[in-house]
Amino acid sequence: MTEAYIYDAARTPRGKGRPDGSLHEVTSVALSARLLNAVKERNGLTGHAVEDVIWGNVTQVKEQGGCLARSAVLESDLDESIPGLAINRFCASGMEAVNLAANQVKGGAGQAYIAGGVEMMGRVAMGSDGAAIAVDPSLTFKTYFVPQGISADIIATEYGFSREEADALAVESQRRAAIAWEEGRFAKSIVPVRDQNGLTILDRDEYMRPGTTLEDLAKLKASFKEMGETMPGFDKVAMLKYPHLDRIEHIHHAGNSSGIVDGAAAVLIGNAEFGKAHGLKPRARIRATAKIGTDPTIMLTGPVPVTEKILKDSGMAISDIDLFEVNEAFASVVLRFMQAFQVDPGLVNVNGGAIALGHPLGATGAIIIGTLLDELERQDKTVGLATLCIASGMGAATIIERV
Repeated sequence: MTEAYIYDAARTPRGKGRPDGSLHEVTSVALSARLLNAVKERNGLTGHAVEDVIWGNVTQVKEQGGCLARSAVLESDLDESIPGLAINRFCASGMEAVNLAANQVKGGAGQAYIAGGVEMMGRVAMGSDGAAIAVDPSLTFKTYFVPQGISADIIATEYGFSREEADALAVESQRRAAIAWEEGRFAKSIVPVRDQNGLTILDRDEYMRPGTTLEDLAKLKASFKEMGETMPGFDKVAMLKYPHLDRIEHIHHAGNSSGIVDGAAAVLIGNAEFGKAHGLKPRARIRATAKIGTDPTIMLTGPVPVTEKILKDSGMAISDIDLFEVNEAFASVVLRFMQAFQVDPGLVNVNGGAIALGHPLGATGAIIIGTLLDELERQDKTVGLATLCIASGMGAATIIERV
């Protein structure tokens, strides 16, 4: 089977996902197009250089609706002969786009792809698509549906994580992200966002709160306690599913959960022939990909079984992995991953994660693959694993190896 290589990884800075965020004036299509243009220019692509653009986004309504991928291609300077495929695997959409592209290359269906995703959470609100998993009673009753924040608190309760542990992880995420920016660790991947006059709108992740302390976080109210304990009483729903729990410990709040932000990310993937034809040197190969379904109520435990699956499928052990990117959707997700595999915390999310930097849903999977690659190069290490939890109970993972 043909190898699939990563030739480039780029992302926009992440803007606060609200009306006063720096990227609020930019649509999903426009931001995607600008990033596609950057990939084109950075790699000297001309004509029908790639087989397709595979683009993830989660809330596929209004200006993020239709085939956003094709709209972005047409808005960009890419050749109109390049089509576009919009996909949605919730929070792993950007990663799934990359994995799908890599497996297409491995299978011989084209020499190269641009894959990634976008989410403008300040313009198209999360949940505004009215997904059946959350609103159709016939499905919510069957799955014992609870909101994700409740799921994160169930993980904390089930696996014994305290609020103090979650807050400590959050403070460390902020510290690491600040150091990463101070030392220019994101410089290779960041594409500043400029307006039509060429003026810079945003060139730095703006959600960060690097001065955050444990004392600051201790003052915050648990975000999901009220919805869990009062009507509609999601805690009671959860305990119907997990009768061994006598209560749900609510430990998550805005400070130890992922931030709502705007952003986009792209990865250029191709075979060896593509690289030779365009004078490009591969940075890494995509060694393995995996996805899995999990319990839809606790919902966010997917990184553990999908990592077990990808390691088994690729004949590897957890000790073969040099660095990890585990999306910080909520602190308990990362705590559970490290607990399950007894992983050194110093190898996980070295440059901070979504708690500090934000989680633009459709883009995050591609962002963490790029961040992982940059960090492997910086530390001169070889193998990395990126993984995310996913709404409705799923997990996705990618293993990359430098070449």
